[in-house]
Amino acid sequence: MKTFKLISLDIVEEKNDDITQRRIKLQDGLIINREDDRGRWVIEAYVDESYEEFFEVMCRNNEEIMVQVKITKPSNTPATFLVKPVETNKIGNHINIIFMGTIIDRQREYIEKTLKQLLDKGYQGDELLEEFKRLGEESSSN
Repeated sequence: MKTFKLISLDIVEEKNDDITQRRIKLQDGLIINREDDRGRWVIEAYVDESYEEFFEVMCRNNEEIMVQVKITKPSNTPATFLVKPVETNKIGNHINIIFMGTIIDRQREYIEKTLKQLLDKGYQGDELLEEFKRLGEESSSN
C-alpha cells in the first residue's frame, strides 16, 4: 500500500443537466492506494462538522460519485475517482469521511470517447450513467 497526503477534494455533481464541482474545504486528509486486485483506493477527508449532513445523506444513498483530488502538492494535476462513501465519523467539531473507489484518470481518453458516443446516441441523466456503467463492466470482464 502507498499513502499520500490529500491536498484538495472536489465532489463532481450533476444539477439540472449541468456538471458542477463542489469544493470541500479540507482540514486534513489522506489517500491510500490499496494495490489490491481490484485497483481500489481509500480516500479519507477530515472536514468541518458543517459538512456532516451533506456526507451522511451521501452515505445513506450509497451511490457512486465522482470526485477529483489533488495529491501531495497543490500544483499537481487532479486525479479523478469513482467512489462510494463508506462512513462518516464525528471527531469533536469535525468529521472524517471515508470513500472507497477506483481511479479513472488512466482511462480518461477511453472514457471521454465512450461518453461522447453515449451522448450522441441520446443518453442523458441516470440512463447515461447506467449505460456507461454497463459498458464499463463489459470491458473489464473481457
